[in-house]
Amino acid sequence: MVETRKVQVTGGSTYTVSIPKEWATENGVSAGSEVEFYPEGDSLFLTPRSGDDHTEGTLDVTDLHGEELVRAVMTMYVSGFDIIVLESSRIGTDQRRTIREATQSLVGLEVLEETRGRVVIRDLLDSSELSIHNAVTRMRLIALSMLEDAMEALAELDGEMAEDVIQRDDDVDRLWMVVSRIFRATLRTPKAAEELGLPREVCFDYQSSARQLERIADHATKMAHLSLELEEPVPEEVLEALDELREEATTVVDAAMDALFTEESAEATKRANDAREAVQEIDERARSIDGYLRELDPARAQLLGLIVDSLSRSADYGGNIAETALQKAAPTP
Repeated sequence: MVETRKVQVTGGSTYTVSIPKEWATENGVSAGSEVEFYPEGDSLFLTPRSGDDHTEGTLDVTDLHGEELVRAVMTMYVSGFDIIVLESSRIGTDQRRTIREATQSLVGLEVLEETRGRVVIRDLLDSSELSIHNAVTRMRLIALSMLEDAMEALAELDGEMAEDVIQRDDDVDRLWMVVSRIFRATLRTPKAAEELGLPREVCFDYQSSARQLERIADHATKMAHLSLELEEPVPEEVLEALDELREEATTVVDAAMDALFTEESAEATKRANDAREAVQEIDERARSIDGYLRELDPARAQLLGLIVDSLSRSADYGGNIAETALQKAAPTP
């Protein structure tokens, strides 16, 4: 229910307003308590001031094993808990191993305490030092280098390079988790957005774009896996066509990301529209490669067709980033 209050003037120059008693009681605010105000546009956010900003969450892991346990730890991390307490009457050896692996796969987490029925994990990163911009930029560089190296692994039938591409997907996933954690923090408290120095709408744009970059990395990983299945070299004309498609997809993603990071609205809009138009041309080029594939045996044609699809989808994800950039550049109400 929306409550309204009249603004009062005290002392001739100080504006005051009362706060709802029910809200104050639920949040531990009483006479003498300190609260924090965060201006954002034409809004003013009020939150209770807490001496300890660390949030703690407890989870019963008795029935959680393997992937379910990994996902549970990741979910609590993304949700923003600084201290994660995992409890059970007895935490098994396999569960402990899974917890350590999950912890090592996330940025900033470390196991601080282990007992028979309890594991305590803590985020050691200073949230004020995290940068969603830097995380997304790093994702961009890794994802596009993965695409390039996946193509080289295909051209050279280089198994070691293909395996390296597959392993780098873990780096992108870790950064994606960081971005998601930061974004959810900005939704939960205005203080997080103030520490980042970015409006929450921009954090949303970065998080949406990071999701597209994570998918591009997934397709680069898929290409690397496919290259491992090929035993004979790919015909030169097919390789050239595929690499041209990869270069064009990379250009789309780069243009879209540049548009996202461009502060000047007109320039950002131009770059984003150029990226969107290029996606249509890439779709036509992808269809033209089918002519080369029809001359190959069905098994190889199918594998290479999947690579064409991954490159085409990567360009589509770049187009999605361009759409986000256009929304970011548009006037706000």
